[in-house]
Amino acid sequence: MQVALFQPDIPQNAGTLARLGACLGVPLAIIEPAGFPTTDRAFVRAGMDYLDVAVIERHASFAAFESWRRAAGHRLVLFTTAADTAFTEFAFRPDDVLLFGRESAGAPDHVHAAADARLIIPMRPGLRSLNLAVTAAMALSEALRQTGGFPRPDGARA
Repeated sequence: MQVALFQPDIPQNAGTLARLGACLGVPLAIIEPAGFPTTDRAFVRAGMDYLDVAVIERHASFAAFESWRRAAGHRLVLFTTAADTAFTEFAFRPDDVLLFGRESAGAPDHVHAAADARLIIPMRPGLRSLNLAVTAAMALSEALRQTGGFPRPDGARA
């Protein structure tokens, strides 16, 4: 399981997700260009001292990310407000990459086209979106629950 951010805009969200990944043993991929340097104070503050144990993979472009993903045989699961399938109705696999678009613009058409599945986190009508870090935490939690991927206190997987 892996979380990937497509050209993230907000360093606090990326830092929070790096911390989440460190705590749950899930790598974070950042698909460049990001709207901030990963040395940004806000990124470091949100990640706190967990950045030392977080696994953060950087991809220079979506094309580079796609080359890596396809070679590794990972399924791409895009979370988007433009999807029809709820994330709770989807069968996750341990090798899935959970992809989230830019906070300011979502994911462009070519990213949608590359996705093996597109999922939505249902919300009340008339509301635009959840915070990216909250959305990713909800999605990752469901994916880990389904796949038995939560770490146990002894460090093993459930």
